[in-house]
Amino acid sequence: MNLEGRKRMLIGPWAAMGGPRKSTIRLAVWSSMKSSLPAVDLTGNWQPGPEASGCSWLEGSCFIRTDQLDGETDWKLKVAVSCTQQLPALGDLFSISAYVYAQKPQMDIHSFEGTFTREDSDPPIHESLSIENTLWASTIVASGTVIGVVIYTGKETRSVMNTSNPKNKVGLLDLELNRLTKALFLALVALSIVMVTLQGFVGPWYRNLFRFLLLFSYIIPISLRVNLDMGKAVYGWMMMKDENIPGTVVRTSTIPEELGRLVYLLTDKTGTLTQNEMIFKRLHLGTVSYGADTMDEIQSHVRDSYSQMQSQAGGNNTGSTPLRKAQSSAPKVRKSVSSRIHEAVKAIVLCHNVTPVYESRAGVTEETEFAEADQDFSDENRTYQASSPDEVALVQWTESVGLTLVSRDLTSMQLKTPSGQVLSFCILQLFPFTSESKRMGVIVRDESTAEITFYMKGADVAMSPIVQYNDWLEEECGNMAREGLRTLVVAKKALTEEQYQDFEPMQSSSVESTHSTYTCAHRRLPLCPQSRYTQAKLSMHDRSLKVAAVVESLEREMELLCLTGVEDQLQADVRPTLEMLRNAGIKIWMLTGDKLETATCIAKSSHLVSRTQDIHIFRQVTSRGEAHLELNAFRRKHDCALVISGDSLEVCLKYYEHEFVELACQCPAVVCCRCSPTQKARIVTLLQQHTGRRTCAIGDGGNDVSMIQAADCGIGIEGKEGKQASLAADFSITQFRHIGRLLMVHGRNSYKRSAALGQFVMHRGLIISTMQAVFSSVFYFASVPLYQGFLMVGYATIYTMFPVFSLVLDQDVKPEMAMLYPELYKDLTKGRSLSFKTFLIWVLISIYQGGILMYGALVLFESEFVHVVAISFTALILTELLMVALTVRTWHWLMVVAEFLSLGCYVSSLAFLNEYFGIGRVSFGAFLDVAFITTVTFLWKVSAITVVSCLPLYVLKYLRRKLSPPSYCKLAS
Repeated sequence: MNLEGRKRMLIGPWAAMGGPRKSTIRLAVWSSMKSSLPAVDLTGNWQPGPEASGCSWLEGSCFIRTDQLDGETDWKLKVAVSCTQQLPALGDLFSISAYVYAQKPQMDIHSFEGTFTREDSDPPIHESLSIENTLWASTIVASGTVIGVVIYTGKETRSVMNTSNPKNKVGLLDLELNRLTKALFLALVALSIVMVTLQGFVGPWYRNLFRFLLLFSYIIPISLRVNLDMGKAVYGWMMMKDENIPGTVVRTSTIPEELGRLVYLLTDKTGTLTQNEMIFKRLHLGTVSYGADTMDEIQSHVRDSYSQMQSQAGGNNTGSTPLRKAQSSAPKVRKSVSSRIHEAVKAIVLCHNVTPVYESRAGVTEETEFAEADQDFSDENRTYQASSPDEVALVQWTESVGLTLVSRDLTSMQLKTPSGQVLSFCILQLFPFTSESKRMGVIVRDESTAEITFYMKGADVAMSPIVQYNDWLEEECGNMAREGLRTLVVAKKALTEEQYQDFEPMQSSSVESTHSTYTCAHRRLPLCPQSRYTQAKLSMHDRSLKVAAVVESLEREMELLCLTGVEDQLQADVRPTLEMLRNAGIKIWMLTGDKLETATCIAKSSHLVSRTQDIHIFRQVTSRGEAHLELNAFRRKHDCALVISGDSLEVCLKYYEHEFVELACQCPAVVCCRCSPTQKARIVTLLQQHTGRRTCAIGDGGNDVSMIQAADCGIGIEGKEGKQASLAADFSITQFRHIGRLLMVHGRNSYKRSAALGQFVMHRGLIISTMQAVFSSVFYFASVPLYQGFLMVGYATIYTMFPVFSLVLDQDVKPEMAMLYPELYKDLTKGRSLSFKTFLIWVLISIYQGGILMYGALVLFESEFVHVVAISFTALILTELLMVALTVRTWHWLMVVAEFLSLGCYVSSLAFLNEYFGIGRVSFGAFLDVAFITTVTFLWKVSAITVVSCLPLYVLKYLRRKLSPPSYCKLAS
């Protein structure tokens, strides 16, 4: 047996999968053995795979990171089952008989309901299990060591249930070109049948049919795919070399044109629009407001308040005298500003889920790494961890004004005053934040005075009915929200011992001297069975509603202390970027796993929702009838942004999918909060199915991967949450603001260039096939090739490849103009650069030019008919080079090089490959006369044919520019 000296977990026999589980714990114990199925590896990472109801030994708590599951980078506190923490030794876990009753597997990562029952005690101990007791797969244990009971494995884990399979992405331009290619194939077959029909089906007509199919096969643009793929590689290289968007990585070579066709942009919030860094900005007490420039006044008030309290305590000549006896015995008068600030700061530093964390000193051995003596408790070594960055910002602010949280466990908190005195508080109850209640609370006992206080903070909509009447809360909340601040209302209520015992009676062993730390140390003993609160927490059905009903008995006439405003720092240039995208006609949806209030604040502060727009908050619905009523209410609103939670969204999509998507698509902006990864991907898919428009998803965390893979174009940001989204995306950028240039400049150029390149390659095949058709018609529909094989190969490669491919360097608008006028992007979404209309125009051009070239050669060179191949082919090459010049909108020096290089290659081939230019070389033995091509007659007649084929097109282009110029030409002029 290999002993490592590290605590590991063994996983023993477990129940069959499916449905509620009731299983005896046989092997889920601490061990020093090297396990073949460890839950914690040597680096402290929770292994993706089993999902467990988690616990740690010494403090009964640990921190985990869930950034790859819900996108939140903050550490989340997880607590153990309390009855297992009171066992005398680790080995006693072998002897207990207990079982876990858990709900069936589901996709919701924000909730869990279960019970833990120990059967070998008298009476049996029942404890409720909630989301605070669980560790999902794909999360990381960031602090502490964990053992747990495995409940869900394999496909039943939350992370697997929220993962979708990636799809092969095909660009809209490719689909459009495929349709045009099919049309060209039908034209090829039709033309061949017409030629055979005009022959009169004489002889072996089916053999002639196949010969015509081969002769006209250049109608099918075989080189199109090669040119487009090479062009896409060039577009990707240009994006990565753009100095204005450094760090951009193109991970696909198939869909760069999609960046120019987007209508819907679905973005994550945390880490994408925001930096997830909170800064405390405002404290409002009703009559006075403090901002960033007046925080020193608060610091002074807090220091004076505690100095006064300390002097009062010293005047009583006893160290054990309660510090607040003098205040409590005094007659009730209007509190001073200093007293109100003190109460507000104290409430903020006590009402939270924050835990201070200290780094171990260097050289500490494994055996003593948890010893308190080996920890550095200096201010410089302390960091705060919590599931919400808002709470960390609040506690950091209280530290800056003098009241510091120095220690916290499951049962107690210690605060340090400006003078260095340590105040201890016992945590009697903690009511965590839920999306339904929109508030959190804590009941604490001051160990120096034995006073029990109930503190609560939450959203204004949840706290307004709870606090005492006031005339300023609603107005100030609106003012802060308009500034983009996240608001929290803080209140308190003093409780007597009798009031608290009525709420939750405790066993006699836990109700000891209220002035000792014994109370805190033993508070987590099992509660009496008659406790209403305990019974509600043990319920497996409608637990949240029953718990809320019990807690409501305390939430009456609470004293309003203050209103706080915290700013979530946005990413650089988020506001101008979102405004640019809106002006470009792109509708922006924000899909986040965060709370509704937080998402709404960020939507306002980032100007995703403009100040003049109303916001319709879709209320919680659980049934078809409620969804129907709420949709009807929403239908009556006009030009307002929609905010909806994931649960309500699920109900609406279940019963009224089409109606909901139709209404949501009419909104200028949509915010979906509390979205699971699968819901994000499903929203993307619904938009694609119901609108037929191109979608783009952008995110930075592992929870955004499904959405990125489902979208037509996925963009990942390398951020705090790692590179998982970046590696799974089609394009990777370093900052959200880079998406503006990526779409407006590179998306536009990629689409415009590919459209021009694709149609020109088709034109190149159509024009030579037209000449072949004219030639065969003149010679009584004979299936004789006009040009020999080498000329046909050279025509599509060395003679025209470089000028045609140089179209990938063309641009209709300068990058600065495209960024300055994002409205130009709207034209791209209409798909007018490549459509059946433009395709038919190119077909007509090809027929006209092919007919002119062939008939012109036959008419002008009737006496030198043997040179018709050289004459027509020369005019054809010159026409193609001139057509490239006609198509180009902005010249690049490489385009000029490509034109002259191709022309030089052709002139050289006339001299060295003269045997290929004789018509019917095998039949007539005709060769090209080099002396003939140097005569003036040859040159002017070839020039005349070329001018007749190209000049009308130049004239038409000029007239169109003058009479009906495109929008970008108006701006350029």
